[in-house]
Amino acid sequence: MPIYEFKCSNCGKEFERLMFASDHSQPECPVCGSTDTSKILSVFSCTGLDAQAQSSCGKTSGGFS
Repeated sequence: MPIYEFKCSNCGKEFERLMFASDHSQPECPVCGSTDTSKILSVFSCTGLDAQAQSSCGKTSGGFS
């Protein structure tokens, strides 16, 4: 079950909800109670990259070890 980020159109509060991907209901804002909310683009981070890494997450050279 993924965690989705939402933003309330009424008060501007950003919040997270753990929801089924098939659940299309609008979650209630924890601050003002409005259901006028929308999904926002989540930002993720990559760990373990060295200082020389230029692009994608994970190893830049392939192959099996």
